[in-house]
Amino acid sequence: MPHLAEGVECEVHLPDMRPNRRKFLKYTMLGTGTALGAGSRWLAASKQRAARWARRLLADGRRAVLPAPVKPQPAQWPENRITICWLGHATVLINFYGVRILTDPALGNRVGVSLGLGTAGPKRYIAPALRAKELPPIDVVLLSHAHMDHTDLPTLHGLGQSPFIVTAKDTTDLLGGLGQITELAWNDRTRFRNGKGELEIEAVEVKHWGQRWPSEKPRGYNGYVLRREGKALLFGGDTAQTPVFAEHRSRGPFLAAIMPIGAYRPWIWNHCTPEQALEMANAAGAQYLVPVHHQTFRLSEEPMEEPSERMMAAMEKEPERLALRRIGESGCL
Repeated sequence: MPHLAEGVECEVHLPDMRPNRRKFLKYTMLGTGTALGAGSRWLAASKQRAARWARRLLADGRRAVLPAPVKPQPAQWPENRITICWLGHATVLINFYGVRILTDPALGNRVGVSLGLGTAGPKRYIAPALRAKELPPIDVVLLSHAHMDHTDLPTLHGLGQSPFIVTAKDTTDLLGGLGQITELAWNDRTRFRNGKGELEIEAVEVKHWGQRWPSEKPRGYNGYVLRREGKALLFGGDTAQTPVFAEHRSRGPFLAAIMPIGAYRPWIWNHCTPEQALEMANAAGAQYLVPVHHQTFRLSEEPMEEPSERMMAAMEKEPERLALRRIGESGCL
């Protein structure tokens, strides 16, 4: 997939952590735990582990957020093509023949617990390639599940529009005031229509979990298949390794699979490794692999650079299939 954008620096606003430092750290640890989902139990099970993460979070408060290496220009994208742009973490902007889709929007400097004036939780390493106010009008928002790094309420409320929102089962209660919302269970389908035509969206099975808080009710978690004008894309959401992607092959063929590749150590039961992401994309028959869910937030124990390094090594013999290696890069099909 060719690159369509040139890099520019982004303005970064850093929060002042000096007041109420202990309270801020408390809520930041809570935000980290909830963003980690089931991992919050792992974090709480060891005082040494919790202390190590607390030190990291304090250091994060003093760390500057780096600008995105590439600044996309969606106004210049052709509407007779499919353009995919990685904005950071699991947030991808897609122009699918004129229908604009945004996956798992999380465009703030932190994800976690919203405290009114800010958010306590993991801090970005690299700024999003576009802030919410810089986005083009969004037609469709896909929410894979309710975890705070995928359903980021400040970002959703900051879109300034009323997009068609597709979300997982039992998550609508989180999305009050956000426009038209459609819940899908696995194998359910819906259609979005506008002046550009029709987009079919199908929820598909992945291997993850969906609760926003560790002790609350179960919630759904989805991947999605997008179809338009005889072409198909696969968005894997968050997933551990699972053979179900071989079953998804019949829903293709897929021009690209957008797959998570980070936060696998020690969350291997909920998040796949880069090698497993490739295996699942291959099982689904995807032509290109777009790796996401890395380089953005520290949600696990592996070094920040490790997922992308392992991904490139895994695809060393077919590098042309590996798309969008840097935040902000765009590719046109």
